[in-house]
Parts: sequence; structure tokens; C-alpha cells
Amino acid sequence: MANHIFHPSILRAYDIRGIVDETLSLADAWSIGLSFATCLDKRGHGNHVVVGRDGRLSSMALATALCNGLVAGGARVSNIGCGPTPMLYYASISLKADGAIQVTGSHNPPTHNGFKMLMNGNVFFGKDIQDLGTISAKGPKEKSGGSLKMTPIFKSYINRLVAGVDTGNYRVIWDCGNGASGPATIAATNEISGAHTVLFGDIDGHFPNHHPNPVDPETLLILRQSVAKAKADLGIGFDGDGDRIGIVDAKGRQVSGDLLTAFLAQDIVQRHPGTPIILDVKSSDMAMDLIRTMGGNAQMWKTGHSHMKTHMKAINAQLAGEMSGHIFIKDGFYGFDDALYVGIRVLCQMAKTGQSITDFIDSLPPQYATPELRIDCPDDAKFGVMEQIAEHVSMNTASTDVTLIDGVRVRIDNGWWLLRASNTEPALVARAEGKTQVILAELVKDIEVALATAGLKWTGPKWSQNKAHGNNHDNE
Repeated sequence: MANHIFHPSILRAYDIRGIVDETLSLADAWSIGLSFATCLDKRGHGNHVVVGRDGRLSSMALATALCNGLVAGGARVSNIGCGPTPMLYYASISLKADGAIQVTGSHNPPTHNGFKMLMNGNVFFGKDIQDLGTISAKGPKEKSGGSLKMTPIFKSYINRLVAGVDTGNYRVIWDCGNGASGPATIAATNEISGAHTVLFGDIDGHFPNHHPNPVDPETLLILRQSVAKAKADLGIGFDGDGDRIGIVDAKGRQVSGDLLTAFLAQDIVQRHPGTPIILDVKSSDMAMDLIRTMGGNAQMWKTGHSHMKTHMKAINAQLAGEMSGHIFIKDGFYGFDDALYVGIRVLCQMAKTGQSITDFIDSLPPQYATPELRIDCPDDAKFGVMEQIAEHVSMNTASTDVTLIDGVRVRIDNGWWLLRASNTEPALVARAEGKTQVILAELVKDIEVALATAGLKWTGPKWSQNKAHGNNHDNE
């Protein structure tokens, strides 16, 4: 029995995440493994756990320590090696595992790393993570019978991605950003039709070309330039662990996650009329209205991949999407966020319908919206601040115009604004959308007033109010 207390900052809402050798250590990884195995046992599940890792410099050592901790807890571990997080999700399903853990720092800086987890086919997050911390602090007992074996899954995963697809004859630039999705992207594009160029497909934990965040406009600069130079039909970028996607159309415009979801919904709603299509609270009215017009049941839910996947299962949704680029497809797939699969599905839909993503964006009316705005707020204060703002807004706004499922979203005539606490950073997140630039400016003033009621002084964002489709980014 070895009790171990984690640094309080690493037990996050969606995963475990910290700075290597500062707040996150090999001892932490070992204890996570032991505690996870103990949790499986306490909950009466089996003991087969799949482990994968991304390409960060620290990931191999952390994965080794994690596997050793799992074995010490009596788990049967299948180590699938380095690859994107969606490959781990696929392995969990195809190998019928009881648990799954990916060592990944996702979109965070190279010095960071962490763990994304599944248990019994469900996302392991929120209270689950706090329970794991409690188990670790109490000192879980080691258990005999554990084992470890390498279990290659790469070829099976690629075969599933490309099975039966028709991707047409498009010219596509793929930017892997030296993240974990590189080899899978190269392998998949070798199997599908079209002319494909893969940028930065070699895994390099130094990320020498650019930080792999596919919805940050700055990190898409090389992709946008490459699309223009090649006169490509679109560009597709991935984050460090391959579960988030960013799209650049043939005209160099960034396609936001909510509008990408609406594009994909066109095809899916035809097969599933009236099906729920989920968007997160940061998504635009435009995307919601598009989905309703095409016959889908557009619904809004909490931001965060764990929340979205859990809600998808609860209401049997066929598609969900976040502004952050997490897109979840159940129609013909498994419902988890796989950016490479989403990219393939975009091409398949373009080939099937003849409507390119560029045509789709061209068809939309002007959109006046802020990018995602971040207001610094300490971790230990941000949720209390949001409670104050929610109370103030609820007392001064008609209940029919307020949504409180994740922060505060307020509707006015011809627009809306949002404030919520980030679950990954010491910050509040704000967005607004209006029918005109004048309305949008008024909404931003409303955000300033709301923040002031909680004692926060904010003088507004530094952004251009040019009409745009998808000039937003989010890291959650």
C-alpha cells in the first residue's frame, strides 16, 4: 500500500494534465495506473486496460510508468504504442477493453502532458477523476495477476478509417503539425482517392514547425499558404493528439467547428430525419438555424469533449460538434472525436453531393461574431465569479432569454452573448454574435457590464469586426 497525493492543479474536469517535472511526475503516472486499476476493481469491471501515447518527448516514460502502475494493480495491459488519441478509442472498442488511457498533452505546450481516460466504454471525467485522486491518497493495495503486452492496432485502425469510402478527386493539403496523427494520415491518404499532400507528418515532440492547434488562426498560416500555392480544394489540420480538426477552404477561410458540424449534418439528417444534432454553448445561432432548416433537431450542450460524448450517448445523437474542432460522428462510426475520420467524411460528402466546403461557406449570409475571448481569472475564483454573474443576469433578464447549462448565455433581439468559466485555463471565456456590427458592439458592452457586476474590469477585446465565418478558436 502506497498513498500518493497529486498536485491539486492536475486533476482537471476532463482529464489529468500538468507540467512535466513540475506538477506531473513519473511517480504520478505510476499511481494513476495503480489507482485506475483499483477503481476498475471497486466498480466491478474487468481488468483489461488499453494504453496509448502521443509523440511528446515525455510521453514514452510516462506511459511506461503508467503501465507498470496498472500491472501492479492487477490489470491486463495492452500497450498499443504511439498514435493519435482516436486510435486508442478505436482500440478500446475493437479489443473490448474495460478501460483505456492515452498519455497526451493534447494542444498544450511541449512541456505539458496528461492522461485521457475511458472506463467501461464511457468517458472517465469529472467526479471519476476526483475519486481516482481519493483512492490514490488513501493508498491502494497492489494486486497480483497483472500483465503487459504490446498490441499493434495501427493497420486495423487505418483499414477501418478507409473502409468503403469514396473521397472523390480533390486536391487536399493535410497539416499534422508533427503531432501523433502524422503516420496515420500518411497511411490513410495513401489508400484513398484524390491528390494528397501531408505536411509535417513525422512525429516530433519539439513541434519545430508550429504548435499543433488547428483552430488557432496563427497555427494555420502555413496550411493556408500551402492551399493557396497548390490551388487545393481544402486544407485540413490536426492538433497534437489528433482528436481536433481545423478546416481551411479553397479561398483560405477558416471554417469554424459549428459550421463544419452544420455542413456534415446536411448528409446525416437525410438518413436520420429529426435526429438530435448537438452543438456546444459557444456555437452560433447561424449553425443552429441551418441544422433546424435542414430537418435536424439542433440542441445546445456543455462545452468539453467529455460532456459532449456523454450527452450523445444519453440522447442517441448521430452528430455533435464544438467550436474547438472536436467533431463526433455516430452515423456509420463510433461517436468519438476522430479528426482524421472527420476529414475523410468531409471529402466523402463533397464527392457524394458535389457541394464543396467552399460552396457551403459561400452560400451563408454574413456572420458578425467575436472570436473566442479570454478574460484572465484565477482558477480558485472563476466559478465563484460565474455564480455572481449568473445570479445578476437571472434577476434582470427574462428566464426565456437565459441559458445556464454551461456558464451564462443571454439572448437579445438579433444576437446573443456568452460568458463561462474555462475548464482548462485560469480564465473566463466570452463570445458574442449579432446580425450587424452595431448589434455585436452592443453585445460586447453587455459582456463588460456583466463582468463589472462581479468586480472584473474588462475593456473589451482586441479584434476586428469584419464579417467572417469561423474566425474563432478554443482549446477545450
